[in-house]
Amino acid sequence: MAHTAGDAYYVPHTARWPLIGSVGLTLLLGGFAAYLNEAAYGANLMWAGLAVMVVMLFGWFGTVVSESENGAYKSWEDKSFRIGMAWFIFSEVMFFAAFFGALFYARSLSVPWLLGEGSGAQTHQFLWSTYTELWPTNGPEDLGGNDFRMGWWPLPFINTVILLTSGLTVTWAHHAIKDNQRGRIILGLFLTVALGFLFVFLQAVEYKEAYHEGLKLTSGIYGSTFFMLTGFHGLHVTLGAIMLTVMLFRAIRGHFTPERHFAFEAAAWYWHFVDVVWLGLFLFVYIL
Repeated sequence: MAHTAGDAYYVPHTARWPLIGSVGLTLLLGGFAAYLNEAAYGANLMWAGLAVMVVMLFGWFGTVVSESENGAYKSWEDKSFRIGMAWFIFSEVMFFAAFFGALFYARSLSVPWLLGEGSGAQTHQFLWSTYTELWPTNGPEDLGGNDFRMGWWPLPFINTVILLTSGLTVTWAHHAIKDNQRGRIILGLFLTVALGFLFVFLQAVEYKEAYHEGLKLTSGIYGSTFFMLTGFHGLHVTLGAIMLTVMLFRAIRGHFTPERHFAFEAAAWYWHFVDVVWLGLFLFVYIL
């Protein structure tokens, strides 16, 4: 471990985990590309890369936790962690903004053009003269389209209540850290993690119903935007729940103090972010 003098920024003498991560990511993506091209070694290479990535994640985060608990990080490191997490969440905001933008373009611009409004008169006349549906639009019937739409009741509404409740429980746990109430921290995190994985389970049930009704990723613009938005959000909820699970185990080991708990704060920021994104999804995908 590197020596930290005064207020100097902590820099480790050795950093092998980035190199290991690069090797794992190369194997993972290379193996996946080979698998898509039906190469015999593709699947084995992909799984080997995934295994290396898992080892890297456990090792790297374990090293960071150890450095934090040993007092290697001071005010400069704390500031850089906060700035880095803020930029990461901003990048995630832009990620979802692209998909919400695609949904807005399809519903507010493409649909009126197909109906012949404004400059879309010729589009309606020559491209799709029989188009009459407003939303959802899944393509002509001979392309496998249908007018099935996922409603907001009951599962999406229940999941909304679940996520909003989990936002309250993680905030409760945060206040418990500031009050140095270990039992409340553990209980709040446990409830948040349980609610997060319950959300993911209910979303899987919803997807099963959607496929039973014929709604798939290939079901026109509605199917693609629905599954891309809700699917990526479900992935983010899963990642957030895993992050909070790690925080739960760290809380059980007594890692957090009222003065030093940014790892928990970062996970809580991320969790509030997925809460806000879901509110947008519930409003623009399920209700409007």
